[in-house]
Amino acid sequence: MKKIMVDMDDVLCEKGFIRMINEFLETNYEQEDANSYYINDLIPKERLKEWAEWYSTKNAYDYVDIVKDSQEVMEKLNKVYDVYIATAYVFRDAPEVSGKTLNDKYNFLLKNFPFIDPHKFIFISNKDLLDADIRIDDSPKKLMGKAELKLLFTAYHNKNMTEEELKQNNFVRVNNWKEVEEILLK
Repeated sequence: MKKIMVDMDDVLCEKGFIRMINEFLETNYEQEDANSYYINDLIPKERLKEWAEWYSTKNAYDYVDIVKDSQEVMEKLNKVYDVYIATAYVFRDAPEVSGKTLNDKYNFLLKNFPFIDPHKFIFISNKDLLDADIRIDDSPKKLMGKAELKLLFTAYHNKNMTEEELKQNNFVRVNNWKEVEEILLK
């Protein structure tokens, strides 16, 4: 059975951090307004400490949407593949609140992807340490580890990656979970 490693944020769930930032700043940012992978970069530097304190009182996963078709396709994949969810949990702007983030992620996965064995939840920042036959992630950097097939899930921060860059990195772009299903469950 082939092993699949699936990312969580912006692959299984989305828009939580931008909603939190908008609530905190009283703004109306869209994800596309972020100029980097780290959407927290929208927070003014002089407010980062205040942001981290505010963030530590919230559950980011109360703010997310589940990515369309992710539950249905993941359940199908889980019947054919050895599926793992690998997700980073260290909060860059305040590492000291990361334990809470880990707990919130774990509970979100248990509730929304109950067909995945919780022993297959991997909380890790350096995903290239993990071996998988297939990787699905929105971060090009986190797709760099070993894999026969690397699916780059389209997100606000990777939309401008060219076809040439995709080819050079051996990535296949997928825009939604139905495309994942078409590739992996033909």
